[in-house]
Amino acid sequence: MSELVMKAEKLDASDELAAKRAEFVLDDVVYLDGNSLGALPVAVPGRVEDVVRRQWGELRIRSWTEGGWWTAPERIGDRIAPLVGAAAGQIVVGDSTSVNVFKALVGAVRLARTTDDGGPGRDEIVVDATTFPTDGYIAESAARMTGCTLRPVPPAEIPDALGGRTAAVLLNHVDYRTGRLHDLPSLTAAVHAAGAYVVWDLCHSAGALPVGLDEHGVDLAVGCTYKYLNGGPGSPAFLYVRADLQDRFDSPLPGWNSHAEPFGMRPGYEPAAGAVRGRVGTPDILSMLALEAALEVWDGVTIDAVRAKSLALTDFFLECVEEYVPGGRVACVTPRAHGERGSQVALRCPDAGDVMKRLIERGVVGDFRHPDVLRFGFTPLYVGFADVERAARVLAEVLA
Repeated sequence: MSELVMKAEKLDASDELAAKRAEFVLDDVVYLDGNSLGALPVAVPGRVEDVVRRQWGELRIRSWTEGGWWTAPERIGDRIAPLVGAAAGQIVVGDSTSVNVFKALVGAVRLARTTDDGGPGRDEIVVDATTFPTDGYIAESAARMTGCTLRPVPPAEIPDALGGRTAAVLLNHVDYRTGRLHDLPSLTAAVHAAGAYVVWDLCHSAGALPVGLDEHGVDLAVGCTYKYLNGGPGSPAFLYVRADLQDRFDSPLPGWNSHAEPFGMRPGYEPAAGAVRGRVGTPDILSMLALEAALEVWDGVTIDAVRAKSLALTDFFLECVEEYVPGGRVACVTPRAHGERGSQVALRCPDAGDVMKRLIERGVVGDFRHPDVLRFGFTPLYVGFADVERAARVLAEVLA
């Protein structure tokens, strides 16, 4: 038995989150793609069956009130809130990440233009130049809609790029390709010092590491729920609007669900108070309640414990890769420093697409990002250290 196998056994034996694995539907595959789609929590199928057969099938329309359907977006938002460092009443669940990015970014520009420091002159949106493509597409459309200039800037250069023209800044907390964790506290402070508003995309950090939205004064944030939150394919995203901004948040999608009197059917729009203002249309109840069931795996878990294990898993993976994989065959593009690393490891490999295909055939599931990146996501609630050792060992065998 190799030293790394023995080390994995010891680490698994002392893992305080190890029992959580039993709360997921998993087979013998090493699943390192939870940064794209989280594994299925055991509680979800039965809950969805109840929603379909009893709540929809028997109670039918009564479930909007008796089943709590109507209040689900805010109730589930409050369930997510502690995982991203937010107090209750600031997160609403619904719509896709893209729709929420649009709402948040246009809303941020409108907030900037209602300030007392010459807001109307703020005609520039700054966007993370390394952003996930959809965020860039949405930012370009939001800029055209609001009459702004769009300025892509690498995150490290953003503090020097801000000025009196900056209205809003859209940033990714974790780079989806490399796993680099950007400095949310200092970048948020820099945006505020320039008199602008910041929107953070938390898709690759929510449920993987502490975010501290309230602590660091973040204005608006969005995130998906199907990655580290395990809500299922296409599960609804979330929108965070800081409490003191909610009465000024002017959504570009003022649907009937966010009206102060949604059943008043009035011709004029009057926004509701609080997080409800971020709603648009009728919520997707089946996906919404599947997500609510999935979030029960977080009972008794702190995000700090998840972060500690995440760093230990990724450290151990890098150690195993260095020991097993032939020299020069892969290059790590994920930062080694803990303060700069999310919960994934990205390895550059010339034939990455073919390598990942062969890994999956051998029971190690990660993913491939064009043109040459092998991406491995580590979800601490169900990934163990023996999984990590096996993944690195199989990678070495495939590359040998």
